[in-house]
Amino acid sequence: MKILADESVESEIVLRLRRDGHDVGYVAEMSPGIMDEEVLVLASEENTLLLTADKDFGELIFRQGYVKRGVVLYRLAGLSSQEKAEIVSLAISQHGSELLSAFSVITEKAVRIRKV
Repeated sequence: MKILADESVESEIVLRLRRDGHDVGYVAEMSPGIMDEEVLVLASEENTLLLTADKDFGELIFRQGYVKRGVVLYRLAGLSSQEKAEIVSLAISQHGSELLSAFSVITEKAVRIRKV
């Protein structure tokens, strides 16, 4: 799967997804410091799933209408980077195509998928 990882995503998660065989672009490597709107445009232009830990993307998508492609927000505070990487990897492998046209939230206990 083609994924764009926002700058807020920990590098361990990016590395894990790459090891899983996903094509992962990482904003921190490509264009650090760009605005969230620019990240959404980049994800749209590249036709990728956007992975983020930044809750502001929910605001952009639902209140301001920036609906382009699937967005996955992970909320895994208090866990190690390795634990987060495992949970995100598992969620993407289990829900893959469902995530592409939805705003999804990954927590330690569940994956919530809301079609947009």
